[in-house]
This record gives sequence, C-alpha cells and structure tokens, in this order.
Amino acid sequence: MSEEWTGAGLPPVAAARIAEIRGSGTWSSALSTGEFAALRAVGFEPVGQVMGSAVYRVARSGRYWGYHDCQYTNAGFGYGHAPIALSGNGAPSAALIEVLDRARHSALDRMTAECSALGGDGVVAAQLTVAPFAAQPHCLEFKVIGTAVRAAGQVRAPQPFTCHLDGQGFAKLVTAGWVPVELLYGMSIGVRHDDYITRSQRRSWNNAEVSGWSDLVQAVRSDARAHLRAQSGRRGGDGVILSAGGLRVWGESCFRSNDQEDHVAEATLLGTTVARFTAREQQPRTLTVMPLDPERRRRTARRSATDLR
Repeated sequence: MSEEWTGAGLPPVAAARIAEIRGSGTWSSALSTGEFAALRAVGFEPVGQVMGSAVYRVARSGRYWGYHDCQYTNAGFGYGHAPIALSGNGAPSAALIEVLDRARHSALDRMTAECSALGGDGVVAAQLTVAPFAAQPHCLEFKVIGTAVRAAGQVRAPQPFTCHLDGQGFAKLVTAGWVPVELLYGMSIGVRHDDYITRSQRRSWNNAEVSGWSDLVQAVRSDARAHLRAQSGRRGGDGVILSAGGLRVWGESCFRSNDQEDHVAEATLLGTTVARFTAREQQPRTLTVMPLDPERRRRTARRSATDLR
C-alpha cells in the first residue's frame, strides 16, 4: 500500500527514488561529455537528475464564465477603437495567469526539493514544458527536469538555484563572474474585439497594416516582459538571460456580440535571473627572475651577501 501524500515535501515515489540514488552512490544526468567537463572545470559535480511536475485543472471562470472577455462595451454597434483587455491590467485573463503561475511554482519547488535531498546547490539545463494532460482537456501539466549539481568546498547556498543554461553555458556564466538564481516563466494574455476599423483593414484590397492586431501582439509581448521582470528581483537577481519566447494568436466568438469576433494573443517568455558575484582579490605574486649569465649571478650573490652584513 502506497504512503498517503499530504502535498508537503517530496511525493513518496520521488522520495524513494532519491533514497535509492543516495544509497547507490551513483548519479544520472542528461549531460553531454562536454557539459560534464565544463562543470568540472568551474568546480561543480553532478549529483543526479531531478524533476518536478504539477497537474492543474484550469476551469472556465471569470466574467461570462470565460477568461477571454474583450470588455468592449460598444461591441456590436460601436465604431471607435476597442481597448485591449490585458491580463497585466487586471482583465479576466489575469485569473488564468495566476493559476498557471501557481502550477509553475509547484513544479519548480518539487524539483528544487529533490535537488536539496541529493545535497545539490542548484539545477542546470532545466527544461520546462507545459502540455495538456492526457485525456483531460481542461487539465495542464507543468513539468521541469534538469541535473542537480554541487559546488566544491564547504560553503552552501541558502537555496538551490535553477537555470535553463546547459553545462557549457553555466561554466561561461560563472567564469565571467555571474551566477544563476532562478528559472522564470513570464506570460501574458490579451483580448481585443475586432472593431469596425480592424474589420475594414483586414478586408482592404490594398496592402495595409491591421493596426488593431499589431497593437495586440505588441501589448502582450510587453506585458509578458513586465511579468518576467517583476519576478526577477525576488531573490536578488541583477538581470535576466532569455531562453525562448512564444506567441499564440487565435479567434474567439465575442461574449458581448455573438455575431462578431475577438482575437486573443498569448505571449510566453522563459529565462533565468542572474546575479553578479565578487571573489576576494588575491595579492599579486612577486615575479622571481634568475639571471642566466654566470658573471651576473656571481655579482648578484655578492650583493646579497653584502646586504646581509
């Protein structure tokens, strides 16, 4: 009979796997030979492969039982510019961003808990994926997997770092005087009603910009960056190294006018916060020069003997 898990600490299956790794004295990873050598060169050793996952049901909720409300009060009869209902500005889609944030944090926390259980100081080459859960259309699985590493020496970090950088990238970062802090996932959702101007532009016979859609994708990308930036300072990060970005755009029937359409844009950014570190400056070494000329060596020896008198 499997042990009942309360949600705190490691799941029983993960705890058993970590105990087996610690007991065997061997470690596993997805590192290449070059990545392994690069880690060793900067004083780190792999201690094992770690992962975390969380499955969340994303129920339909919010105004009109949906996250994708354009909030355009003139839908159906207005001729003005429709606003952009942006998650970062408190639109109904903000609730969706909030639940996805919780899912990401749960997966990362479980991965770092495995790292700590193995005695690791951080995780490199962490890969975060978000995908529908099998046979459950309203459920999403957040999964993150990487290799836990441990630094040489007795000084331990208060909390394991997480980063998307591979072994070589991590080694270059440390050599340059920086350390990774935390893997981040920034996201934004924006909804805009296809107003009269947008419909006119998209039906034009001439080559013309559809300004409503341009504004929409620019707004969600900017908001996703703001979401990422807001997370970056929580653990003392000085900057963010981006790994990947994505954009999804699709049409939805307008909640406020059934015979018209809205467009939804979803922007995502994946990156790692980094912080600068300073090492204690070493005293310069004195350069010793030994003359090769025999006569010069004798003069130098006589001078040294005279100085000792």
